[in-house]
Amino acid sequence: MSEKELTPDPLSKPAKRAIAEADERRRIQEKNAKSPPPETGGRKGPDPVRFGDWEKNGIVSDF
Repeated sequence: MSEKELTPDPLSKPAKRAIAEADERRRIQEKNAKSPPPETGGRKGPDPVRFGDWEKNGIVSDF
């Protein structure tokens, strides 16, 4: 292979614009992302459905 075949082609202007627009949308989305509100009156400890199962008092049930 020649050196010319190994070098990547530069991006076209529309491709660069699309990448810039996607980066901007991603930045805005991350900025506006909200964490869920804290649970009040819930169980203590780790989330009981973290593995797709519900556990209470040592009894596990699948959804």
